[in-house]
Amino acid sequence: MTANPHYPHLFEPLKVGPLTLPNRILMGSMHTGLESAPGGHAKLAAFYAERAAGGTALLVTGAFAPNMEGNLSPARETMIDEDDRDAHRVIPQAVHDAGGRILLQLLHAGRYSKHPNAVAPSALRAPINKVTPRALETAEVERTVEDFVRGAVLAREAGYDGVEIMGSEGYLISQFLCLRTNQRSDAWGGPLAQRLRFATEIVRRVRERCGRDFVIQYRLSVLDLVEGGLSGDEIITVARAVEAAGADILNSGIGWHEARIPTIAHAVPRGAFAWATRRVKQAVGIPLIASNRINAPEIAEDIIARGDADMVSLARPMLADAEFANKAKAGDRAGINICFACNQACLDQIFVRGIANCLVNPRAGRETELVYAPVKKKKRIAVVGGGPAGLSCAAVAAERGHEVTLYDRASELGGQFNLAKVIPGKQEFGESVAYYAERLRRAGVKTMLGTTPGEVELAGHDEVVLATGIDPRRPDIAGIDHPKVAGYMDILSGRVRPGPRVAILGAGGIGFDTALYLVEGQGKAQSDPVAFAEHWGIVKDAASVGGLAAEAPKAAKPEHQITLLKRSTTPFGATLGLTTGWTLRIELARAGVQMLGGVTYNRIDDAGVHVTVDGAERVIEADTVIVCAGQEPNRALVGALEARGKRPHLIGGAKLAAELDAKRAMLEGAQLAAAL
Repeated sequence: MTANPHYPHLFEPLKVGPLTLPNRILMGSMHTGLESAPGGHAKLAAFYAERAAGGTALLVTGAFAPNMEGNLSPARETMIDEDDRDAHRVIPQAVHDAGGRILLQLLHAGRYSKHPNAVAPSALRAPINKVTPRALETAEVERTVEDFVRGAVLAREAGYDGVEIMGSEGYLISQFLCLRTNQRSDAWGGPLAQRLRFATEIVRRVRERCGRDFVIQYRLSVLDLVEGGLSGDEIITVARAVEAAGADILNSGIGWHEARIPTIAHAVPRGAFAWATRRVKQAVGIPLIASNRINAPEIAEDIIARGDADMVSLARPMLADAEFANKAKAGDRAGINICFACNQACLDQIFVRGIANCLVNPRAGRETELVYAPVKKKKRIAVVGGGPAGLSCAAVAAERGHEVTLYDRASELGGQFNLAKVIPGKQEFGESVAYYAERLRRAGVKTMLGTTPGEVELAGHDEVVLATGIDPRRPDIAGIDHPKVAGYMDILSGRVRPGPRVAILGAGGIGFDTALYLVEGQGKAQSDPVAFAEHWGIVKDAASVGGLAAEAPKAAKPEHQITLLKRSTTPFGATLGLTTGWTLRIELARAGVQMLGGVTYNRIDDAGVHVTVDGAERVIEADTVIVCAGQEPNRALVGALEARGKRPHLIGGAKLAAELDAKRAMLEGAQLAAAL
């Protein structure tokens, strides 16, 4: 077989148990919220089939519990009986029809369960959960092992090619493995040899009951990142025991969900944890999969070529682009829609019991409802604004067959993404702009940069879409025109260099991002895996417990003394992303950023910002005052167009500018374009 000329290691076949996979790309398990939604199984079938058709070698479903206690939430998402089995049949059938293979993930949440019947090895509440679990009785542990086995048997009967047994990231099996969460005195606790019995008995009995022609993939934490977690040496012991029990392949997990180190956010460098996978790979004889922040084919190729892993797991990148594998195989790197790990439309949605979608690919999770059908009647469409909303709308409309002209007053496409990409950890936002620019080029969109069209020119189009974005709000504060006052756009664009003492007015997402920009500059810790590990106190010593340094890392002295101010008394960071905001709060706290809420702004003068807090007047000394106080929709063209009888469509910030929301903007652009 001739090697792939673009990514030869990534597209080399791999033997996994009874299967020979055509490439080394796995779609890792990711909960979507469809698992318990009405009609969810049919939607999941379409979701996974699209990715199988896109060339993904092997897919893993979201989590399904082996019993009711193991559910993540009060919703039933299980594989426990014939009804579950029969409801699932449509999923593997659709994947097989599309030419792919799929595993069902069996996950027992243990003390991460957010329902009142949660159980765990010991009655210890997780720091990220309000529910305290009940400790399993000895007989219940045995029953739970059998529940996993029954779930695997039912998955086989439903048509799945195998199961992934979730043994990582702090769920029940991890809880049995670690002294942090296992304080039992029976045969399922104590020394590691007894604590790992829960994992090995599940694997051994599934193999016994399901046979050799059924894939068993075991998800192993190769790095726990919590106090009381396993050392690297202990993880190798577990890996070897699971292999001996009958696993065909090991998938890797990084960190428990309660770890205070980012593992999946955009603050994490690409492929940052492949070294931990390599350590385990060298100790076992079955294939091993690397995971976490692998979002581009060249990253995946390098990991496999170096021998860090045999396969790579991409979950969120498969939301961003269902055809990732086929495009990589063809060498079409520019055509791949890159996931930049914002988590806004996927993981953050799941945490509030929503449906996982994708900011840069609004169709993800909406495959049966957001359909881009070819147009029946071609129209001339003007899209004004080349930010996220305009890019999304113009691309979809042109690909459907419309004649599209995109106008933007700036000299480059991207809008607010061009500001976001200078924030430490958000550099990959620029990749999304490049992808959409290429997509517009291929679809034949006429792009007019540095151009603000007038109403006469726009009135000649069949449809006008205003994606003109926002204008920063200028709050009514005495002295707001003082020379030391700058807008966040001035700072992030580099037009204004702030002084050593900085006051930031507004503590929403923009305020936090601006503060991080000033604290970390170009953010080496977010781009270099070595710097990242040092920054967060991660060590490679196989003897270290949890992979953590003995002492917390010390923060470097920041260049600026920063005070974040806001009028409201709500907690700082309350509006930030659920899965990324906590890292921002930690970073700013380490840098000594002061946060002051409940303020009344009195005036700005040479001394700084005069405020009243709790009835007392204070002066926040500042050389530079940065305004991050919200924004207003830019609708300058609406009145003139309506006067000519042309009613424009408003999307993105032009429609609603309460908070910059690229997720909503790109969805509105795609939905409108699909309907025009």
